[in-house]
Amino acid sequence: MAKKETKRDIKIVNIVVSSSLEHDIPLEKMAATLSNTEYNPEQFPGLVIRIKEPKTSALIFSSGKIVCTGARTIEKVNESIKKIIKSLEKINVKITVKPVVKIQNIVASGSVGMDLNLNVLATKLRDVEYEPEQFPGLVYKLKEAKATFLLFSNGKIVCTGTKSEKEVHSALDMLIENLKKVTKKK
Repeated sequence: MAKKETKRDIKIVNIVVSSSLEHDIPLEKMAATLSNTEYNPEQFPGLVIRIKEPKTSALIFSSGKIVCTGARTIEKVNESIKKIIKSLEKINVKITVKPVVKIQNIVASGSVGMDLNLNVLATKLRDVEYEPEQFPGLVYKLKEAKATFLLFSNGKIVCTGTKSEKEVHSALDMLIENLKKVTKKK
C-alpha cells in the first residue's frame, strides 16, 4: 500500500516591511489634511495611515521612516508605499527617492494536512510552549528556520518570523520533517 502524502499548503497573509522616505514628514499637517489618518502624539509618536486598496496600514514617523503592514505580496507593499508618497504630494511634500523596502516579518497560515496530538508534541518537541487552558495552540520555535509556528490539533498552522516566501516554504518543510520524526516513534 502506497504511503499517503500529507495535504499541506501555506499562504502568506501579512508582510511587515520598513522603509525610509528620506525626508522629514509634517505629521500634524498630514493628519489635518488627510481623512484616512490617525495621529495622537501624546500616546504614540507615529501617524497611522490606512489604505483601502491594497488593504494596508502604515506607521509614518516625522523622520520619514515608515512601517507598512497588511500586504500579502511585495507588489502590494510597493503599491501602498506609492500611495503614501502620492498622499504626501497633496500636502506639498515631494519624495524624490525610491524607498528601499526591507522585509521585517512574514506571517503565513495553512495546514500540515494531518491532525496533531498537541499533548504528545509538547513532550516530544524542543522549544515549545503549550498551555491549553490559556490558548488552544502550541507554540513551536523552530530555531534552524528562524521561524515560530502556532500548531493546532486540526493541523492548521500559522508561521511567523520568516523574511521571504522561500524561507516560509523551507520552514514548513522542516516542521513537517520534525513532526514525522516525533509522531512515528511509538
